[in-house]
Amino acid sequence: MEVNINNLIKSYGAKTAVSIPEMSLSHNEVVGLVGNNGSGKTTLFRLLTDLVKADEGEVSLEGVNPALNEEWKKHTGVYIDEGFLIDYLTPEEYFDFIASISNIDNDTVQQTLQQFENFMGGEILGQKKLIRDLSAGNKQKVGIIAAMLSQPRFIILDEPFNFLDPSSQNALKAILTKFGKREGTTIIVSSHNLQHTIDISSRIILLEKGCIIHDFKTVDSASISELENYFAAQ
Repeated sequence: MEVNINNLIKSYGAKTAVSIPEMSLSHNEVVGLVGNNGSGKTTLFRLLTDLVKADEGEVSLEGVNPALNEEWKKHTGVYIDEGFLIDYLTPEEYFDFIASISNIDNDTVQQTLQQFENFMGGEILGQKKLIRDLSAGNKQKVGIIAAMLSQPRFIILDEPFNFLDPSSQNALKAILTKFGKREGTTIIVSSHNLQHTIDISSRIILLEKGCIIHDFKTVDSASISELENYFAAQ
């Protein structure tokens, strides 16, 4: 999915959370969004998905402004935090709910869940546990899987490596790499884990105080060194 931002501004009182004159994401890009706490990453995600309203400017998802039309929801998968979960359901019930609102048949759900078998590690399905009783890492897994259940063409994940053990982090990297190779898919991931972000991304965008201060392809080793030096100096 092609994503475009034009003169996007969001402020909270005197603080500007996001100020991006222009940004475009292309088909088949896996973009890593990095920055320190308060840099505007989550606010940007919420603007992209119409969870907060922009003060100025607009977002376009494949030509659709999410603030004006809900067509984009059919092709977009998002997991930002636990607020996206329905924690009084079991994972199976939650996946069935996501499937029902996304018009996904049961056979497709089961085939898709098989792709996440290694990631789930035998701790998600068949446990007879409500989501609220799962560990933080397993809640994270449920949210990520639900976001990708409909095989969306635009995927947004905020700090997806949080709470995951090393094996699960590596499994997630493999999943995102595979999804990123699907025709027409665009993925944007924010993470404080710089190495994981570089490993999965074809492009890195660095935010500071809501502004893009660096945007480069991950094949640029000089830019990666510059990025590492930036965080080392903070």
